[in-house]
Amino acid sequence: MADCIFCKIVSGELPSYKVYEDEDTMAFLDINPTAFGHTLVIPKKHFSNLEEIPADLLQQTILIVKKVGQSIKDNLDVAGYNVCENNDPGANQIIPHIHFHLIPRYKNDHLDPWPQTKYPEGKAIQILEKIKIN
Repeated sequence: MADCIFCKIVSGELPSYKVYEDEDTMAFLDINPTAFGHTLVIPKKHFSNLEEIPADLLQQTILIVKKVGQSIKDNLDVAGYNVCENNDPGANQIIPHIHFHLIPRYKNDHLDPWPQTKYPEGKAIQILEKIKIN
């Protein structure tokens, strides 16, 4: 896609701090990191979201997420890392090219977990009936 920032990184039109690259995937440091070492993993071909990417390429991309995550654990002094994929603008996806965030977690980094809540009486059943796959 001509105006996609990630496609421009793949083509070499824009620079990046490349962590990993193969024929189909690329990983590079996020230029606005949540934590030092925050890395993005993308398929080189343009797909906007999780529903668009073919299953075989998604599987391959996730294997690279795992490989990069292992490198983060092995080479940075981290307590762990988060993997996140913001799917569509309503979920805060800023770049419309599917990508996975690997965010290193350092001790006392103050990156608090998402707020949690409880289902009101009967609400879990309502939601389940709407999204359950038979």
